[in-house]
Amino acid sequence: MTTQKITADASGTFALGDLPVHRIGLGTMRLTGSAAFHHGTPGDRERSLTVLREAVALGVNHIDTAAFYFSSLRSANELVNTALSPYPDDLVIAAKVGPYRDYHGEWGASARPGELRGHVEENLRQLGRDHLDVVYLRRMSQDSIAEHFGALAELRTAGLVRHLGISGVEPRHLAEALEIAPVVSVQNRYALDRPDPAGDELLRLCGEHGIAFVPFYTVAGEAGEHGATAAHDDTVLSVARAHGVSPAQVRIAWPLHQGPHVLAIPGTGDPGHLADNVAAGALRFTDGELARLAEARAQAG
Repeated sequence: MTTQKITADASGTFALGDLPVHRIGLGTMRLTGSAAFHHGTPGDRERSLTVLREAVALGVNHIDTAAFYFSSLRSANELVNTALSPYPDDLVIAAKVGPYRDYHGEWGASARPGELRGHVEENLRQLGRDHLDVVYLRRMSQDSIAEHFGALAELRTAGLVRHLGISGVEPRHLAEALEIAPVVSVQNRYALDRPDPAGDELLRLCGEHGIAFVPFYTVAGEAGEHGATAAHDDTVLSVARAHGVSPAQVRIAWPLHQGPHVLAIPGTGDPGHLADNVAAGALRFTDGELARLAEARAQAG
């Protein structure tokens, strides 16, 4: 499978509210370091800028970022601003608020509802925007998200935020949020090798409500934020060989087959990997392959 000429439009489109995006996007966390944003050494700045510019050249128009994505020398938001401003008219930038890191990179307690405006404004400042297209409330340990999500809904009314999403949630939190304001997307960990009944239920509910479901760490396995896994089961390897692609591309493409409302935001700091990630959006599995992958996922539990 030739990857260099495949662009993000091959993945199809879905709308975040009134903002259409290609189903393959880009996560920025890995632009700030060799592994995750708070692990490893900072990546090469020019290479990170190249990834962002090449992503847009390949048709990516959905970028996921956050002010707390930074390492000792790199800020994801600053990289996005430097590489892409003035921003293309069709580019949708989604940011997350809720977690908090101080200037030394240490994690603090989750932001209180009254602090969320400051977090939104910090993302605006770093990105050079007057509003954010999508803001996710990243749930931390709180049982109810009503107060936090309500604070973001007020910022939406004030015009600082166009659309709202939630992240790291259970199905009950989606119901709670929908009682307060429209939700355009739900972002949760969801992967081929991690069976998750709650995630499956969220994916179903999002489809029923016309809400985007945006998995993260789809290529990570147990490694999580530390990077992509090198462990792939025989089914993934077999499907990859059949299509002439990498196992990572199979892992990126699999969630996209779970519904037209599913988006992908694979992250990378490598231009070569970027082209492969975008090309994964063009993969089309057979019914037999999907059945085999579903069986392998069930066995992984």
